[in-house]
Amino acid sequence: MEHKERHFTAGETVRDIIIGMSDGLTVPFALAAGLSGANATSSLIVTAGLAEIAAGSIAMGLGGYLAAKGEADHYNRERQREEDEILTVPDIEAHEVGEILSKFGLRPHEYNPVVEALRDRPEDWLEFMMRFELGLEKPNPKRALQSAITIAASYVIGGVIPLTPYMLLHKARTALEVSIAVTLIALLLFGYFKGLLTGTKPFLSAFQTTFIGALASAAAFGIALAIQS
Repeated sequence: MEHKERHFTAGETVRDIIIGMSDGLTVPFALAAGLSGANATSSLIVTAGLAEIAAGSIAMGLGGYLAAKGEADHYNRERQREEDEILTVPDIEAHEVGEILSKFGLRPHEYNPVVEALRDRPEDWLEFMMRFELGLEKPNPKRALQSAITIAASYVIGGVIPLTPYMLLHKARTALEVSIAVTLIALLLFGYFKGLLTGTKPFLSAFQTTFIGALASAAAFGIALAIQS
């Protein structure tokens, strides 16, 4: 019988979606709530909210791009350094291979043939050191751009949700009440599915995500009321 292993391999993409969506749901929601507390009109709230979504998505996307680019640059620097060490001090590097394998319970007579085999294959030796000595995986060269797009798009999607009631309803206070209900439901669903994808307890994740979003919006609303009074 053929055995098929199923592993979740989209961790980086899910992380980017979580980063973008969580901020997209909470920041524009808090902004709209704060402006509602200051008795701003729905049109003003929508204008300010859309401006924030545009600026926030660009900033978040750029941050994701720079983070992924930094990871790739770090990998390339470490790879070059490791390659130089293999060429200049091969005996020391070979000894390090033995030490790494010994941590897996292999004894010298068991890992020495592996060490010698790697010395005859420099490219595989280099990959072995990168993975098992430094714990670094070769990054996807398209990762930086993909991360930027995913985070920015997730931020926009998340940000539009709390603003939609203000687009449809003329009275800002009524729109605020609907926005609170819609956003809390979105936070609950987002937190639940985030928990499923990340392997944490879905209901706990839903509660935590919703609590943080509600706390942020309540703080903004309260500050606006305090300033107005």
